[in-house]
Amino acid sequence: MRYISYFCIIIMVKPLAERLRPKTLDEYIGQKHLVGWNAVLRNMIESGRTVSFILWGPPGVGKTTLALIVANQLHVPFYTLSAVSSGVKEVREVIEKAKHSGFFNSNAPILFIDEIHRFSKSQQDSLLAAVEQGVVTLIGATTENPSFEVIRPLLSRCQLYVLKPLEKEDLLELLHRAVTEDTELKKLDIRLEQTGAMLRYSGGDARKLLNILELVVGAAKGEPIVVTDECVEQCLQQNPLAYDKDGEMHYDIISAFIKSIRGSDPDAALYWLARMIEGGEDPKFIARRLVISAAEDIGLANPNALLLANAAFDAVSKIGWPEGRIPLAEATVYLATSAKSNSAYNGIAEALSLVKKTGNLPVPLHLRNAPTKLMADLGYHDGYKYAHDYPDNFVVQQYLPDGVKDERIWHAQHSPAEEKMYQRMLKCWGDRFSR
Repeated sequence: MRYISYFCIIIMVKPLAERLRPKTLDEYIGQKHLVGWNAVLRNMIESGRTVSFILWGPPGVGKTTLALIVANQLHVPFYTLSAVSSGVKEVREVIEKAKHSGFFNSNAPILFIDEIHRFSKSQQDSLLAAVEQGVVTLIGATTENPSFEVIRPLLSRCQLYVLKPLEKEDLLELLHRAVTEDTELKKLDIRLEQTGAMLRYSGGDARKLLNILELVVGAAKGEPIVVTDECVEQCLQQNPLAYDKDGEMHYDIISAFIKSIRGSDPDAALYWLARMIEGGEDPKFIARRLVISAAEDIGLANPNALLLANAAFDAVSKIGWPEGRIPLAEATVYLATSAKSNSAYNGIAEALSLVKKTGNLPVPLHLRNAPTKLMADLGYHDGYKYAHDYPDNFVVQQYLPDGVKDERIWHAQHSPAEEKMYQRMLKCWGDRFSR
C-alpha cells in the first residue's frame, strides 16, 4: 500500500500598501509641512535626537510609517502597542523592557501607541513617569482631537503634529509608484486611463487608494488592465464619502455648515448639507442645527426664520429621506440669505454672566404679587404701574433689581427689522437705550 503525500505551498504576498510602505523620509509622500525640506520633523529626525510627540490626522496619511522611519533612522528599539488590545499591564511590561534595552548616552527606545485616544485615563497615567524620565520616547497616533481624548499631563509632555489628508498630486504620485515600482504590479501591463473615481473613493487615504487599486487589478480579466472610473465604481459599489458620525469629520462638517449659513453663503451651506446627506447623517440632527442657527444667528433680524426652521424640522420628522432633503434645503437657503442678528444670543449670555456675578438679588417690592393680606401689608405690589393704563401701553418704572438697575443687557443690532425695535426703545426709555 502506497501513501502519497501532497504538500501545498502557500506563498503569502503582503498587501500592496504594506509592500509600498516607505522606509526613509525621501520615499515618504505628503505632509511636506512636517517632513519637507527644513520642516520640523525632518530636522528633528536628521539631528539624531527626538522628543515624545503625537501625530493627529485621518486614517491612511502615514502616522505609523513616520513612527517606523523615526525608529529606523535613530537605530533604537521600537515597541508598539495598540490601545484596542493593550491595558496597563502591557504598558508596564513594555516600559520595563525599555529600561533594560537603552544604552548610556543614546536615544531612548520608542514606544508607538496606535489609536492612543482609546487609552483610558489610568492607561495614560501609567505612561507619565516613563515619558517624563526619558525611559521611552512616546509616539502616539490618533484620528481624534487629542485635546479631548488625551489627558492634559501627557499632552503637555508631547509635541503635537497635525497630518493632513493627502493631496491629489500626492495620490497620483503614489499610484504611479505602485504600478512602476511594486514588485508584483510592475510585472503587469496596467494603464491608468482614469483616476478620478479612485481619488474620490480614497478620500485622501493612501492605504484606501492602494487597496482600491489592488482590488481593481485583481478583478481584471487579462491584460492590458485598463483602469477607468467605471470599472472602479463597479468593483466598489459603495458610498465613497468619508463621514464618521462619531468622529472628527462629523463635527468639522456641521461646523462648516453652520458657519456658511452665518456667513450668508447659500452655495457653501447647500454643499455642506449635501455632504451630510450623502454621508448618511441623521436628518433630525441637521434639522435641530437649523433651528439653533435660526435662533442664534438670524434671531430678531428675521423672527420668521425660527418658524421656518421649526416647520422644516416637523416636515423632516414626518417624511424622512429622501424627500426630507427638500425642506432642509429650503430652510438652509432661507437662513443663509436672511439678515443676521445675534443680539438675543448675546443678551442672554450677558444676563447669565450678570446673574452669576451678582447672585440672588431681591425682586423689587412693586413687581411682586400680593395674593395674601400679609403680603399686601408688607408692601408687595405697592406702586406697580400697569402698562396698559398708559398711552402707547408704556410707562417708565424700574424692572431690574436695585443692585443692577442701571445695567444694559440687550444691545440692538441695526438690521431693518431690529432697527424698528431699537427706535421704539429709544422713544420709550430715551437716554437709557442711547448708551
